[in-house]
Amino acid sequence: MSTHEPPPRLAGLEATLPSSWYRSESVFAVEKERIFCRDWICVGREEELVQPGAFRVLDILGESIILVRNREARLRAFYNVCRHRGTRLCREPGASVPGAPLPGGITAGRITCPYHQWTYDLDGRLIAAPHLSAQPQFDKALFSLYPAEVEAWGGFVFLNLTPATAVPLQRQLAGIPERLARYPLGELRIGHTIGYRVAANWKVICENYNECYHCGGVHPELCELVPAFRERGGANLDWLRGIAHRPGAYTFTKSGTTRRRAFPTLNEDERVRHKGELLYPNLFLSLACDHAAVFILQPRSAAHTDITCHFLFEPFEIDKPDFEPSDTTEFWDLVNRQDWAICEAVQLGISARVHERGYYAPMEDFSLDIRRYVLERIGDAVEAT
Repeated sequence: MSTHEPPPRLAGLEATLPSSWYRSESVFAVEKERIFCRDWICVGREEELVQPGAFRVLDILGESIILVRNREARLRAFYNVCRHRGTRLCREPGASVPGAPLPGGITAGRITCPYHQWTYDLDGRLIAAPHLSAQPQFDKALFSLYPAEVEAWGGFVFLNLTPATAVPLQRQLAGIPERLARYPLGELRIGHTIGYRVAANWKVICENYNECYHCGGVHPELCELVPAFRERGGANLDWLRGIAHRPGAYTFTKSGTTRRRAFPTLNEDERVRHKGELLYPNLFLSLACDHAAVFILQPRSAAHTDITCHFLFEPFEIDKPDFEPSDTTEFWDLVNRQDWAICEAVQLGISARVHERGYYAPMEDFSLDIRRYVLERIGDAVEAT
């Protein structure tokens, strides 16, 4: 296949990417460099790091990144690598490591290397290097930590691991902020979190999220709540306006109702319809009138993806003594597990030696997006692998 040309059609159906692209570790390595290290990726919510000095150590496809709030409460990010000899600077709080405990890490507003005690401030500047201060040619300004770019939107934290070539986050968000302008995403808080480990390629999971052709067979409970998901194979869904629930229902729970209020800023349609967005490469947003279910994908290998599912609610609701999110979280967990099971079945099937590529049915038009997205970024590099 030519690097940027679409694959051949069969019986009028558009073809997927080659099956090998969903299972090859060499392709996954190219995706790491060309996609996950160059595009903006979602890594969590701002509320997870509130106080100055709070930090997380993130594993992004094998790259260890420190995400920290500096003294001015701004989020900063750096590769977890000392500029002296390349030592890993710190570990996730509470992480256990075999062997003798090591000094260093982040304490008292400083990042200290456990090896030779080179010390950095929370903006990544080298502020101390033992026994080198008297060296006339030693310039601490030349040894700042390797940075990653940080931006936020809607309460979500995004990183770009190649700041020199990063485009503004707003360009990657495209029209999503305008389409979701009435949802108070930045004000919502995490009310519950479920983590999943899925034995499937991240692209399989994205393609599954992007279509509802599968909904009638895989999600009977969901289709009982939203009949449009099974009608005409999920074709012609008006995602811009939102998808209507069954009569009398207005949110994603088994009953279709909840004691929680609708977000006060929503319009009439948004109070009774469901909206969804996929921000490539790793953030899914599913929005009801009273909550948002958000999915952050963390690819671990060609055939395994970790998924963090946060359920976001208004602080107005979370602060109530009787706040109880299980009506939403249990329904979503059922739907999620159905999705992950079918994605794992796809991964197993496309690993057969006879399977060269799949095909998109007409109602799977949105799944073509990932084909275009991936080809534009890695097509020329993968051809040579």
